[in-house]
Amino acid sequence: MLVELAGELWRRLPKRVRRWGLLLTESQFTVTAGAVITDRAGRVLLLQHRFRAGSGWGIPGGFLKFGEQPEDALRRELREEIALEIRELRIAFVRSLQRYNQVEIIFCCSTENQPHLQNHEISQAAWFVPDAFPPELSDDQRELIQRALDGS
Repeated sequence: MLVELAGELWRRLPKRVRRWGLLLTESQFTVTAGAVITDRAGRVLLLQHRFRAGSGWGIPGGFLKFGEQPEDALRRELREEIALEIRELRIAFVRSLQRYNQVEIIFCCSTENQPHLQNHEISQAAWFVPDAFPPELSDDQRELIQRALDGS
């Protein structure tokens, strides 16, 4: 009976109060969109990020802005960082990283264009065949790329 009463009271609260209550009690995550981008030769585009831990090598992507759709965020990041337009975009998979309270949406896509560095965040952009990635590329990034290419 107490649970039913609490539920009834909760439903009667203004929507704004219910939302604030959820924000205060539920886990908060950041959301990123990343892409495994291939060219006609089957090579994968990797970026060397100045601010990424380790060697900095990894797939392109970035954080979603408030209210932004994942596909739009990815396209924005690619334009801002490497002036690249993509096509044939599809979601490969979604994963959560508990260590960072982060949800990653990983896309697969292709392009016929070449990357052109646009800002200070990226020190290098290069195409690699899947069996010849930079030796410094993390195991996590290798597995992420393989999973996206395998379509699982």
